[in-house]
Amino acid sequence: MRAERIAANVRPLYEMSLAEARAADLADIRAGGGDVEPVSHVENRTFPGPDGELPVRIYRPDHDGPLGTLVYLFGGGWTLGSIDTSDGVCRALANAAGCQVVTPGYRLAPEHKFPAAVHDCLAAVEWVASSLGASRIAVGGDSAGGNLAAATTLLARGRGMPLAAQLLVYPNTRYHADTGSLRDNVDRWMFNRSSVDWYWRNYLSTPDDGVDPLVSPLLAEDLGGLPPALVITAEYDPLRDEGEQYAERLRAAGVPVELTRYAGMAHGFFTMSGVLDSARQAVRQAAEYLRRNVSDDR
Repeated sequence: MRAERIAANVRPLYEMSLAEARAADLADIRAGGGDVEPVSHVENRTFPGPDGELPVRIYRPDHDGPLGTLVYLFGGGWTLGSIDTSDGVCRALANAAGCQVVTPGYRLAPEHKFPAAVHDCLAAVEWVASSLGASRIAVGGDSAGGNLAAATTLLARGRGMPLAAQLLVYPNTRYHADTGSLRDNVDRWMFNRSSVDWYWRNYLSTPDDGVDPLVSPLLAEDLGGLPPALVITAEYDPLRDEGEQYAERLRAAGVPVELTRYAGMAHGFFTMSGVLDSARQAVRQAAEYLRRNVSDDR
């Protein structure tokens, strides 16, 4: 991927206009995802967000009656992405895990700053619980979607809403983290520290927002009582260390945690099942985790 980007002289997303970056991000994910899997039932609907209707896509395997459900939050630095971004991953997880997968659209930055996306994601979980008859609910996502999933578990805990599990794939967990992986990953042709800084600038109204646990879950005083977690990280990812630090904090708080670092992988690999064996392995791992913790076939 790096060599291809150099040869094509592809500009980093943070040097593009918003429209260009959003189109390029979706095109890259579709190219890396390969052929999408057929799913027994796929439905586009809307759900009531805090500030109006928002899109949602529902994937159901061949199953009658209530299903354990994963609410999957797409990545893209709170700036890029849509329910189309995670389509391939959601299809694969629904089939392999035997659970319903629901991916909501949430409001994007910089048009909608923090906490708009967090509130939209919680609204999606509440809608799934009240309207879709889910037997158990997990939340998950990759990158900024992992950040939003972690934040949603904090809000759900505060509201007494039980969740069955969380799936955090290379999540952002701390604003302006000072970690070795963030310092080391500066390659212009890959997801790097400049990428991370650009997304944060888009998402936050002020740097002071960065200390809010809903922005930086790693700063939450108490992580006890949160749902069991599978945390997936990548070796060559600026977010690697903060994701692993969050896993260790969850474990120290008594939360059952499974943590896997994928050697040789870079940020974004989870959505690249069309070209990477490790991506297919990671999706299988996530599906097995969901089957054990969420699926009715567990």
